[in-house]
Amino acid sequence: MADCCASKGSELERLARQAEQRRVLVLVLALNAAMFLVEFTAGLIAGSAALMADSADMFGDASVYALSLYALDRSDRWKAGAAMAKGLFILGLGLAVLIEIGVRLQTGVPPRSTLMLLFGGLALVVNLFCLRLIWRFRSLDMNMSSAVECSRNDVIANSGVLLAAGAVAVTGSFWPDIIVASVIAVLFLRSATRVIAEAWPALRRVPG
Repeated sequence: MADCCASKGSELERLARQAEQRRVLVLVLALNAAMFLVEFTAGLIAGSAALMADSADMFGDASVYALSLYALDRSDRWKAGAAMAKGLFILGLGLAVLIEIGVRLQTGVPPRSTLMLLFGGLALVVNLFCLRLIWRFRSLDMNMSSAVECSRNDVIANSGVLLAAGAVAVTGSFWPDIIVASVIAVLFLRSATRVIAEAWPALRRVPG
């Protein structure tokens, strides 16, 4: 009887944790999707590669959280497959940011630093809130670990956008914007490598 009660208690705790995970992931998914639209539009208006790269990061995170939700109640193989898909998606975004940097290098026009500061600051606040929400789930599985990785990178990227905005305002040059966009691209590629490296052995190890 004691073993039965303990087993039921453990299962109820697991289900409760999954329900809480789902609520948190839905919230951060909505926040990231909304911020992608806001920040991408601001990046277009400001002419900022860094803002646009940061908005791509938001879009990538929204996709990451959607995949994490999809894999939440599924088998270990599904979870490994979802983590692999996230890694490949992040890799694609990193390459897209590099292309955008090339386009901005050809124009040579400095971005509007005021808009960079305003929307970069808003994105930082949103990402800090998201990171706080999902931090306690970071050790549950590879999907939550990769979600935390993405949010942590977001905070770094947002801080870089604010630094670039200040440097653009002081120097009148477009180079701070390009440099920060390049760093964000490197973060994309680094995260993609880490997530893929973690997911690939798990995908091969888990039977279909």
